[in-house]
Amino acid sequence: MKQSRDASCLCGAVLIRAHGALRRVVFCHCSQCRKQTGLYFAATKVADEQLEVDGQESISWYQASDFAKRGFCRICGSALFWKVIGSNATSIMAGQLEQRSGLEPAMHIFTADKGDYYDICDGLPQHERSTGDVPVARNNRVCAKPRLARPSAEHLALG
Repeated sequence: MKQSRDASCLCGAVLIRAHGALRRVVFCHCSQCRKQTGLYFAATKVADEQLEVDGQESISWYQASDFAKRGFCRICGSALFWKVIGSNATSIMAGQLEQRSGLEPAMHIFTADKGDYYDICDGLPQHERSTGDVPVARNNRVCAKPRLARPSAEHLALG
């Protein structure tokens, strides 16, 4: 019997079903993942022929590099996918999976790029860049910290 796992975006416009085995969860701390999520990505991966997606019209794809693109819900903004261009597999954000996924964590990648506001203390392997198991762009550089303007009191007001 084939195992399947369901996932969705926050608003429910995109419904995902992954059939068969999924890769263990990889935590990516690269600057692109941090900028898209505000922290880091936790992703599994499935072969495209084992992936069903309803609500394709609600998905926008952003080509973040010559190497990969990122899929998100154009309605609620939920990050959904990461895909190497030309690959026959798609990474699914683990947070989109329904409870009790049964997945286990594997490793942390791009730890050299991680934010300075958290520590990684879970005992999983940590890689400054990546490993041969997780393809990444060859020339992915660590971006310098952006200069941030001081927020005004008006900007910080809560409602």
